[in-house]
Amino acid sequence: MSARNHVSQSPWKKFLLEFKNLEFTKKTFQDIIILLAGALIQAFAMRLFLVPGQLVSGGISGLSQIINHFVKFPIGVMVFIGNIPLFILGWRFLGGPRFALRTAISVAAFSLFTDLLVLFIPASGMTQDNVLNALFGGVLLGVGLGLVYRGGGTSGGSDILGRILNHRMGISISQAYLITDTIVVLAGGFAFSWEKALYGMVVIYVSGLAAEMVSEGSSIFRTAIIISEKSEEVTREIMEEMERGVTILSGKGAYTGAERPVLYVVITRSEVNQLKELVKDIDPNAFMVIGETHEALGEGFKPLK
Repeated sequence: MSARNHVSQSPWKKFLLEFKNLEFTKKTFQDIIILLAGALIQAFAMRLFLVPGQLVSGGISGLSQIINHFVKFPIGVMVFIGNIPLFILGWRFLGGPRFALRTAISVAAFSLFTDLLVLFIPASGMTQDNVLNALFGGVLLGVGLGLVYRGGGTSGGSDILGRILNHRMGISISQAYLITDTIVVLAGGFAFSWEKALYGMVVIYVSGLAAEMVSEGSSIFRTAIIISEKSEEVTREIMEEMERGVTILSGKGAYTGAERPVLYVVITRSEVNQLKELVKDIDPNAFMVIGETHEALGEGFKPLK
C-alpha cells in the first residue's frame, strides 16, 4: 500500500464511514430527548446559580466563566469551541460515532441554552447566598450530567476526561470530577476569590454525587451472602416469607475443607432488617455479608431491557 493510500485511511475518513453506517432507532431519539433535557438543566444551573455566584464548576465551562469575567466573550460559544479537541479525544476512547453523535448534541445544546438563557434570566440569578448557589447549582448540574450519561453521551470538557478515567481505570464519577476539575477551580480562586474556589469544590462534589445517582441509580438495593448450616430452611423462608429468589452457590471452607452451600440473594434496602431477623431466628450462628448494588434487573426488580 502506498503512503498516499495509507494517509487516505485517516481517522476522519474512518469516522465518516462509521457515522454513515450508524442506525437511527427509536432508542436513539429517546436518548436525544434525554440529552437535550440534561443540557437544559445544566444551563439553568449555570445561569441561575454558578455564573451569578462566580462559582467555577471545573472543565471547559469553568474556564469559559473565568475568561468571560475578563473579556465578556459569550460563555456558550467558548464552551463549544473549547470542546472540539476533547470531542475528538472522546470519539477515540468512548465509543466512536455513537459517542460522537450524543456528545455533539449535548455540547451544542448546552452551549446554545447557556447563551440563550441570558435573555430570560437576570444576571443576579436567584440568590446572593453562595451556600445556596453551591448546593442548588451542584445538584442541578449533577442531575443534568446524569441525564446526559443516561442518554449515552457526555457534556464535553473535563467530563470526557472523567468518563475515560471511569471507563478505563474504574474510578467513580465523583472522584473523576475531583481529579479533572481541581486545576480549573484553583484558577477560579485566582480570578475571583479563594472563598469562592472552596465553594466551587463543593459544587464539584455535590454535582458528582448527583450525577452518579441519576446515571447509575440511588443504591437502594442490597446483596446478601449467607452461609448457614440450615441453608435449606433459610432458603425456604426467604422464598416464602420475603418472596425473593435465592441462588445457591457451591462453597468450601478453607480451614475445615468442608463443603457447604452459599446463599446469594438481592433485596431492597428496606428489607435488610427483615432478612437479618429471619436468618437470626433460624440460625443465630450463620455468617452473613451484606453489600450494596446500584441496580437490580430481572424478575422481581426492574425489567431487563
